[in-house]
Amino acid sequence: MFLRIVSDSFTRKPRRKILTAAALALGMAVATATLEVSLDVGDRLAREFRSLGANLLVTPASDTLPLEIGGVDYRPVDAGAYLPESDLGKLKTIFWRNNIVGFAPLLDVPVNVAAGNAAKSSREQLIGTWYSHTVTIPDGSRFVTGVSATDPWWRVEGRWFSDGAEEAVAGAGLAQRLGLRAGSSVKIGAGERARTVTITGIVSTGGREDNAVLAPLEIAQDLAGRPGQYRRLLVSALTKPADSFSQRDPATMTPVEYDRWYCSPYISSISLQMRQQLPGVDVRAIRQVAEGEGRILTRVGGLMWLVTIAALFAAALAVGATSATTVLERRSEIGLMKALGASHRAVGAFFAAEQLLLAFVGGVLGYAIGVVLARVLGIGIFGIAPTLRWILFPVVLALAAIVALLGSLAPLARASHADPAPVLRGE
Repeated sequence: MFLRIVSDSFTRKPRRKILTAAALALGMAVATATLEVSLDVGDRLAREFRSLGANLLVTPASDTLPLEIGGVDYRPVDAGAYLPESDLGKLKTIFWRNNIVGFAPLLDVPVNVAAGNAAKSSREQLIGTWYSHTVTIPDGSRFVTGVSATDPWWRVEGRWFSDGAEEAVAGAGLAQRLGLRAGSSVKIGAGERARTVTITGIVSTGGREDNAVLAPLEIAQDLAGRPGQYRRLLVSALTKPADSFSQRDPATMTPVEYDRWYCSPYISSISLQMRQQLPGVDVRAIRQVAEGEGRILTRVGGLMWLVTIAALFAAALAVGATSATTVLERRSEIGLMKALGASHRAVGAFFAAEQLLLAFVGGVLGYAIGVVLARVLGIGIFGIAPTLRWILFPVVLALAAIVALLGSLAPLARASHADPAPVLRGE
């Protein structure tokens, strides 16, 4: 009987019910779209940020104080500590190995550079690194990495050098001073060692690389007399924005807290895992990059949640307005139900069932519209649609039910406690 009364009521006077369902559908559509995008926004933005440069710097823990002038390390090649190149594959064995987007070892060597057949050379800096180098992982797999992964935004006129070839690229400032261009032959010497390389391109980075020669790591190691070694390592890793929990000292955490921290891709937990795999290293976050990313990700995520809450609040107000009007229009029906012996709970349950049915209809329509809207937003912002998450469907239905009940709470309370006598008298 209860279900028949509810179904009959649902089919009569459909105009206000359509308005309620439409308000819920619009609110759920916005909520679905923002939830779909916000669940993807962290990973999407983190990957976009990784195209702007590395966020971790690895150096020897026992290294000497660097002598840097204008961002160039002028320590002699026999000063300071070095790290073994052969251990780099271990970076892809940490717990968050899939978050390691790329890494590039660096070895700075002060050299004498002579362009072409010039008799006079100038004192310059050679930066040995990888551009696109294949690293063997301990499990037997292979990983291609280098500055192509850590700094893909660097611009090169010409092409990059090939790892293992007698080639190099010249910084834009250095090329202008020495008159270098793609195809130029350059003699590079350090002490008694010398190599002749062909310039394949001119690189512009806006940093110290603009006044240096960038060459394959093997050439720098040969000139420095440090085969299989490097001095610094830039790592690009996908990380979770730092919060108060991530900044706690792991030594003060309980076992449960430590497991939660260790299994979260915080920059601090990834740094610890890297130190565990590469003994004798010091891992530091490049603070300007890490903190900037954290602020942007937090603000974008907060904006998405604010829009979601505002949409749900607007839907609740619309539901409340239509529910109040419906209760006023059906005062005589409510009075008759109470006069026939219906309890407060029965009257409230009757109207609540109507709202839940409307919430189901509005939630289904809103989810369908929201998926399309999320796709449009994802393609417009990131160039790719967000991943469809079916787990959001029951979440959206639950939100629709909560919004419908909360929005109609006051009218339902008024309807369930109405006094039938004055209502039936028309007062």
